[in-house]
Amino acid sequence: MACKVAGRADNGRTGILAMVTQEVEILSPIQTFWLMTLDVVILNWNGRKLLEILLPRVAERSAVKGVTLVLADNGSDDDSVEWVKTNMPDVKIIELGQNYGFADGYNRALALLESDYCLLLNSDVEPAENWLPPLIRVMDENSEVAAVTPKIKDYNNKQYFEYAGAAGGYIDKLGYTFCRGRIFDNVEEDRGQYDTPSKVFWGSGAALLVRRKLFLDSGGFDSHFIAHMEEVDWCWRIKNRGYEILYEPSSEVYHMGGGSLNYGNPRKTYLNFRNNLFLILKNQYGTKAWLIIAARFVLDFVALLNFFFKGEGLHAAAISKAHRNFLKDAGRYKAIRKQLMRSVKARQHPEQYRGSVVLDYFLKGKKEFKMLRFKPDPK
Repeated sequence: MACKVAGRADNGRTGILAMVTQEVEILSPIQTFWLMTLDVVILNWNGRKLLEILLPRVAERSAVKGVTLVLADNGSDDDSVEWVKTNMPDVKIIELGQNYGFADGYNRALALLESDYCLLLNSDVEPAENWLPPLIRVMDENSEVAAVTPKIKDYNNKQYFEYAGAAGGYIDKLGYTFCRGRIFDNVEEDRGQYDTPSKVFWGSGAALLVRRKLFLDSGGFDSHFIAHMEEVDWCWRIKNRGYEILYEPSSEVYHMGGGSLNYGNPRKTYLNFRNNLFLILKNQYGTKAWLIIAARFVLDFVALLNFFFKGEGLHAAAISKAHRNFLKDAGRYKAIRKQLMRSVKARQHPEQYRGSVVLDYFLKGKKEFKMLRFKPDPK
């Protein structure tokens, strides 16, 4: 399928390079980080209403030299692309021609760009003022950092963290993901308790700044995931190669959440449970992976029963379907795992919690991150 790219592709970059050639001797170390080019990439599918509300704010707060705002359209059949062309002509548009899903949509869009960095931004995210400079600075000053995530808060209640990312993501010994500021359904108020930059295990795909070439060279998002957990999978994969993921609290964004699938959708349940098993199989080093998957089958069955007895049969069926499809595709993923294990440089990560967040939360009542007494390495 052919892609169409429209808009101001240079967006001033030629001017930047000319400025560097002519004035390089007067640039201070602080100024030089602006020389890297960055594309803020918003993946869109039938998102006219969200674009009308949020895209002007993103454009206003991303007006930084060297930064281009890009809309990657996943084959929308509403008039969102035409609205952007008419009302925001400075936005660069990539028309992918069909809906490739979240994971492969971003892969294809980034492959068509040439910037040093790309910031993957959900269409339902509003950035705060001055959100980009801290993120860019982290990347420029730390060559071992593959990605950096901002503080992610609730669009509708800006005093609280947001479910998808909060103050940086972690994973426990059984592959369950959680965040500083959010464990399962318990979301904390932002009281400044997570205002220290730090290494994390994963950053949310709702707002994630990546090194574009490294992202693509490492395989990008797993297109088979479609959506959900793809960023955790990529972050784990890139950490296994020896890179780091950082959280930068001086940059904030506000996420509506549920922009593609709302939190009560059984399709989301299916993708989360299936993809969680895939990312464990792909990335967990050693024979421990199979023990973790066996344990997860048991715990996932408990979750299935919980949904069933609560009268949420569609979610119970989604877990069953996730397990069946995992088993169907396990052979293919074993081959992928074998290939990935050859490039592993870091077998253990301090940002992986050695306890069980399930036991801590449901049996011990540990609802907040500080209660875990988990102290991953600081930045």
